[in-house]
Amino acid sequence: MKSKSHARDPKTLKKMKLGEKNTVYKDTYAPEVLESFANKNPQSEAWTTFICTEFTSLCPKTGQPDFAKIFVNYIADKKMVESKSMKLYLFSFRNHGDFHEDCIQTICDDLVKLLKPKYLEVLGEFTPRGGISIYPYSSYANSDKRFQELKKSRIMNYAPGKYSMPLERIY
Repeated sequence: MKSKSHARDPKTLKKMKLGEKNTVYKDTYAPEVLESFANKNPQSEAWTTFICTEFTSLCPKTGQPDFAKIFVNYIADKKMVESKSMKLYLFSFRNHGDFHEDCIQTICDDLVKLLKPKYLEVLGEFTPRGGISIYPYSSYANSDKRFQELKKSRIMNYAPGKYSMPLERIY
């Protein structure tokens, strides 16, 4: 019996723009840099988590930089997000002026538009400025009752740090 290869077909990788030339770092918000690829296992329900420990954006009022850890947790359907494009996308917020909650909602909305996942949540853990830390949370679930229940449960039980991880565990 011949075993099935689990390697990606090189033809599908050629369609991806990243890795072909020098990386261009956008200096303004750039959702167009996000890329997806086909999920080889859409029948499965598996979590994928991205942790960005060096997210920055600008306060729209003062222009001061804000720093955060961003956690993106999702259960893919037919598409998954390419990690380098995610890094470039998050980097594009560096000179973007928006409130913390708006940044998190924008990230959630952009990823939902790109991926149409079964479930997705975005958490921000912004470092204190003026003595206040802000931990915004946004989520999405497709129409499947199980994922709607997951969304409801996660939002009802949300608390800062509950769905993320202590920084010392990342390194």
